[in-house]
Amino acid sequence: MDLVVARPEGLYCPPGDFYIDPWRPVERAVITHGHGDHARTGSRHYLATASGEGILRWRLGQDINLQTLEYGECINHHGVTVSLHPAGHVLGSAQVRLEYRGEVWVASGDYKVEPDGTCATFEPVRCHTFITESTFGLPIYRWTPQAQIFAGINDWWRQNAAQGKASVLFAYAFGKAQRILHGIDPEIGPILAHGSVEPLNRVYREGGIRIPPTQYAGDFKKTDPALRQALIIAPPSAGGSTWMKRFGDYSDAFASGWMMLRGTRRRRGVDRGFVLSDHADWPGLLWAIEQTGAERVMVTHGSVAILVRYLRELGLDALGFSTEYGEEDDDRTPASEEPAA
Repeated sequence: MDLVVARPEGLYCPPGDFYIDPWRPVERAVITHGHGDHARTGSRHYLATASGEGILRWRLGQDINLQTLEYGECINHHGVTVSLHPAGHVLGSAQVRLEYRGEVWVASGDYKVEPDGTCATFEPVRCHTFITESTFGLPIYRWTPQAQIFAGINDWWRQNAAQGKASVLFAYAFGKAQRILHGIDPEIGPILAHGSVEPLNRVYREGGIRIPPTQYAGDFKKTDPALRQALIIAPPSAGGSTWMKRFGDYSDAFASGWMMLRGTRRRRGVDRGFVLSDHADWPGLLWAIEQTGAERVMVTHGSVAILVRYLRELGLDALGFSTEYGEEDDDRTPASEEPAA
């Protein structure tokens, strides 16, 4: 028996009678992380990590029926042993381990393998079948160590401040923004945050993650001299909006794995692109798959066909798995780079 199958509502575990990251409301949902394409409203019961509770309640409502587990803690539901293990993607992100009658499956959700200090580091989990994402599942995607990226952001910010320009950095509000804030040098100047970013900063701080002090960008006007030294963290949707006029003379940049593609940066129309992703690159995907020891790999959302073909050439039983993930602001869809599916 397959422990996970695709249904119209989402990925379903037949013996356990529950779903993993369903895209329709269901009775019982196990949630890998709080991005909106994986955590959706309307289900009766939710199960997620203890460290992800603040994010889920902020996203789905304070009164949701939510049960939480610490990483590695097990529960048994209808004979299926369920445990959650670090995915290294964003705060509270998890891989879901399922064991039933000696068979072990792991659904990874979204993951990255480079530790970043804002969430628990990815932990390989041995299994028979591994369900992996493939957002950046092409050999061209190979990430530069994040310390070099943060150094580049710091240098760009310093240069702008020396010229009396504000530095506006577009980054996805949940996960990417906090990772940047955790990694940069807060001594360069004041740090401002868009209204969609600031509440999530508070959730991270409450979760014990070091996020430097930030101020609400909406409190500043074009004439404020602090803006000329400031770094402003804003979501991509703010680009080109009237909200940007308050910063006067500014330089803008975008932080995303898609910035590796010159065409994406050109379409975004920003001065700089910083290649920083919260998903595994090609070597990271292959390493994670190898570490599981899985003989069967199911590939979802991303460059599915390419990764499946490569894994088959390695002798693995690999196949694609259709899902409805990839519609959230979490690094998934660059402008005109992938079909909006």
